[in-house]
Amino acid sequence: MTEARLWLLHLLAGAALLVLLGAHLVVMHLPRVLAALGAGPADPLTFASVAERAASPAWPLLYLLLLFVALYHGLYGLRGIVLELTGAARKAKVLVSTVLIILGAAALFYGALVVFRF
Repeated sequence: MTEARLWLLHLLAGAALLVLLGAHLVVMHLPRVLAALGAGPADPLTFASVAERAASPAWPLLYLLLLFVALYHGLYGLRGIVLELTGAARKAKVLVSTVLIILGAAALFYGALVVFRF
């Protein structure tokens, strides 16, 4: 993929992070506002609320999507910082990119296990 497409994906991942993390923060940290609007449980941390979210197919997928876009956005940003600070040659760029892809894939795999196991 070209650098322009990777950068565009980085920007889209940032926008997706705003939406997904915003939804997560509202649901988990502003339960009184949601309860007043009649849109959510009074306490999202009770066992019943957690079990209800876990039983829904939408929440695990949203958590997985949040994990994916956060990993991509963060690791691509880290890649850019490392490459800019080091002035790396072509081979070093490939090495840095490969290491970050492997780390990202491992973190995504572990996160998916956690999300779908529990």
